[in-house]
Amino acid sequence: MAVIGFIGLGAMGSRIAGRLLGAGHQVYGTNRTAAKATPLVERGLIWRDTPREVADASDVVFSMVTDDASLEAVTSGTDGILAGLAAGKLYVDMSTVSPQTSRDLAERVRALGAEMLEAPVSGSAPAAEEGTLTIMVGGPEAAFARIEPILHELGTTVTRIGENGSALLMKLAVNISLAEQMLAFSEGVLLAEQGGIDRELAVSVLTESAVGSPMLKSRGPLVLDLPEQAWFNVGLMRKDLQLALGAASRLDIPLPSAAVAEQLFTTADAMGYEDRDIAVVYAVLAEMAGQ
Repeated sequence: MAVIGFIGLGAMGSRIAGRLLGAGHQVYGTNRTAAKATPLVERGLIWRDTPREVADASDVVFSMVTDDASLEAVTSGTDGILAGLAAGKLYVDMSTVSPQTSRDLAERVRALGAEMLEAPVSGSAPAAEEGTLTIMVGGPEAAFARIEPILHELGTTVTRIGENGSALLMKLAVNISLAEQMLAFSEGVLLAEQGGIDRELAVSVLTESAVGSPMLKSRGPLVLDLPEQAWFNVGLMRKDLQLALGAASRLDIPLPSAAVAEQLFTTADAMGYEDRDIAVVYAVLAEMAGQ
């Protein structure tokens, strides 16, 4: 089995790294907050202090961080991932960042004789833990063939979209639909409830109706019982909507629904809901209605 490195052991990264450990891989890892890695270290993860040390010890190194700035921080400098890469190594970034940022980083990786793939995922923290993610991959076919068996340990659907940047564009396309569905569903529940219909009944009918997508069937009930630990939080969704709108601007195409959703998630952020699950948009609308 390949020796694997993992940088970024947050809510999603920790679960993915846990899947890799469970599959029998030797895994080196690091994280900005060391305490978050303690449960994984207890399961066998080998801690290293810097991303460079993780990359140096690994055949395949993964990263999963919050945004473009975080990716730059873990890849660059004397302690960054790039400093630990060498010819023949494979770097797989699972972060959701700008497609152009990923393309530029891939060029820097190839200059070292290594290869880079982007592999953003669709799915919640429970899906990461269960290995049922949808994984989109961008980068060279040969590198994809090398990593595909490992990615199938993490997700039920693994699809190469195209070259670097393409998978991230696809991920942003997925997330604008996720945001818009959550917003439309919450509007429907609020309309029904304000008209005298029991909220739980409204959620049940909507999720079982023609609009009840798999996403709404799983996340819709969260408007009744918002989890303490977000499956996908408001701050991250706001960031992804802004990335999508930026990509649309460069392509000179309109995304009117995404723009409205971004405004609402910005409002939710300003109301203090940045770390809550995106299902909190129902509560945001209810507050706006004076409920």
